[in-house]
Amino acid sequence: MRLGVNVDHIATVRQARRTFEPSPVFAALLAQQAGADQITLHLREDRRHIQDRDLELIKELVSIPVNLEMAPTEEMRRIALKVKPDRVTLVPERREEITTEGGLDVVSMRGYLPEFIHPFREAGIEVSLFVDPEVGQVEVSREVGADAVELHTGLYANLWNDHRFAEAEEELRRIETAARIARDLGLRVYAGHGLTYHNVKGILRLSEVIEELNIGHSIVANAVIFGFERAVREMISLLKGG
Repeated sequence: MRLGVNVDHIATVRQARRTFEPSPVFAALLAQQAGADQITLHLREDRRHIQDRDLELIKELVSIPVNLEMAPTEEMRRIALKVKPDRVTLVPERREEITTEGGLDVVSMRGYLPEFIHPFREAGIEVSLFVDPEVGQVEVSREVGADAVELHTGLYANLWNDHRFAEAEEELRRIETAARIARDLGLRVYAGHGLTYHNVKGILRLSEVIEELNIGHSIVANAVIFGFERAVREMISLLKGG
């Protein structure tokens, strides 16, 4: 599986003091040097961590693909079409949440999303939808014009972390079913949210149908102790079967 490294929480530490360090741009360059396949970042409407200039510099300076997570709003679309990341991933967003709490409800937005997505496709920007591993959400993702889905692994991760392994296995099977249906529909399949160096091992069993993982918090947490390059390299080693 490819690894997309999410640098949001480098910016979270910086914004705690509203200063200039640590730099998510420098972290992105270190992740690239360590072998990451992609840089992922979420420009939130409230700018709680990543700032507009971070996005601009990362797109300018890294040579690996840039994946911009964003709410499906006009402001974010305007920014994305200006900066031109390699991919946009549409995610739900609530101001009061600590982190993204679930997948985008594509079914309820099936009338809105086709027109919203169209300019990205014209600009040659891949469109991925961050969805819960539900068959209906995956099927409608294809219908509205997405190129890919990123399956939300948060429930699986939480169950595994709570040592509820039988329930985690059940959720893993649900993820696998959604991934296979997505592949059959011609969608590329990614996954992420809540994955750590420990619980990722279950997801790795699905490498036949999931081609990429986006991981941030666990890498940043380990980087605080062990250093960023080492943290990225160790996650890559796990994904490559080390």
